[in-house]
Amino acid sequence: MSRNVLVIADLRKGSLRNVTFEAITAAVEIASGGSVDALLIGEGIRLQAARVTPFGATGVWLADDPQLAYYQPDTYMSIVETVARQCQPDAVLFAHSAVGRDLAPRLAAKLNAGQVSDVTGVLRSGEDILFTRPIYAGKAFTTNRFVQGPLIATIRPNNLPAIRREPTAEAKIVEIPVQLQPDNLRSYVHEVVQKSTQGVDLAEAKIIVSGGRGVKSKEGFAPLRELAEVLGAAVGASRGACDADYCDYSMQIGQTGKVVTPDLYIACGISGAIQHLAGMSASKVIVAINKDPDAPIFKVAAYGIVGDLFEVVPMLTEEFKRLQNNS
Repeated sequence: MSRNVLVIADLRKGSLRNVTFEAITAAVEIASGGSVDALLIGEGIRLQAARVTPFGATGVWLADDPQLAYYQPDTYMSIVETVARQCQPDAVLFAHSAVGRDLAPRLAAKLNAGQVSDVTGVLRSGEDILFTRPIYAGKAFTTNRFVQGPLIATIRPNNLPAIRREPTAEAKIVEIPVQLQPDNLRSYVHEVVQKSTQGVDLAEAKIIVSGGRGVKSKEGFAPLRELAEVLGAAVGASRGACDADYCDYSMQIGQTGKVVTPDLYIACGISGAIQHLAGMSASKVIVAINKDPDAPIFKVAAYGIVGDLFEVVPMLTEEFKRLQNNS
């Protein structure tokens, strides 16, 4: 059975995030020959519309206006609902990001639809679409099946493949006139002040070098950042390191921080408390570096190094540099 699917694109600073392409790939699987539309909302994003076509989008809805420069729930929700009612999709996919987690349940309530959050797998079973998601902090997984549409889901970044395809035709772009009503302007964002961040986006990083209390100080993150720079990785932290004021909470990985699923996770000076494991245990390969041979982190690690991170990490950095120079 073919379905029509709408994907709400996830943008950061006017650029599409990888999870959008992953969601479109999942949408193609769900559509099974039906249409796949993508909705882009923001300012100065017209050039981004062409980027969704190679992944299977057959139509693009574009809301490009200075009033949409910053995310505002009521404003964005008005546009999402308008497009959803015009498209009449059988499924709507969001990124499992701050914006997606806010908008998806709002739309589900508006459409009287069911919703499944934090999807890590999409599988077709006959006429049914099955969604896999973790529960109990990643200790178990459930498989969810919708019995009545439309179905709404949020997709966890870096879990589903993003497959480029040969577009059969140029995607049709529908521009949405932005006419905001007073009900859409109950709040207004004049400016967003962000803390300066460097390096790779933590949520979508393929490699993460993460530090815990074992780094001992703010300066203790320096060798981790050097290793991350060599590997093209992001730098993360445990809650313990954040609580100790060694780094900003924006770097926190765990049950109360970000949930990540990189190809490679290097845990430095992290004991492996269950709260931290909830945020990274689904990583494809975990390497643990810790002085304590009985640290819980070794139970989930594919490779373990018992030693002082301040000795081990610089050695790894130099070895990776040597391998890169010889390649």
